[in-house]
Amino acid sequence: MKKLASALGILTLALFMAACSYQSQIDQSTQQAEGSAQSAATAATNAQNSANQASEAAKKAEEAASGAQDSLKRANDAVARLEAAFSTSVTK
Repeated sequence: MKKLASALGILTLALFMAACSYQSQIDQSTQQAEGSAQSAATAATNAQNSANQASEAAKKAEEAASGAQDSLKRANDAVARLEAAFSTSVTK
């Protein structure tokens, strides 16, 4: 009976030591996972900021394009008036 109790005690001690060894690996893996999660969160934040900047740039480009279209219309109108005035002056 003493031998059985001693064997169980030794087995329990061995399992406890093995568990402690695995616990350090688990802790290390947990820290690595947390570091990776933080890196991913930072990357996501950077991506969101880039998307916001791209959206603002697209809005500005759209406004500039609209302004260019308006300028083109005014220029075409001015050319048409100039041609009409020239045509009228030549025929007089």
